[in-house]
Amino acid sequence: MQSEKRLVIHIHDLTQKYNMSLRELSRQSGIDIARLSELANGKRKRVNIDFVIKIAEALNITDIREIFTIEDK
Repeated sequence: MQSEKRLVIHIHDLTQKYNMSLRELSRQSGIDIARLSELANGKRKRVNIDFVIKIAEALNITDIREIFTIEDK
């Protein structure tokens, strides 16, 4: 039997690593701060791929595995 998976977005880790506030990431990515906060706190069930791309562009990330992981529930 296959276990359920969840996508974990590492917003807090990214903002620390890139020395950037959530507000600044919001400004640079064009993603509303409330949406980023929801992603950071695991409150969103679905993740818009455009958000992942915008975060990657804002932080100059070329490997999206730095942004999220897939983990067991």
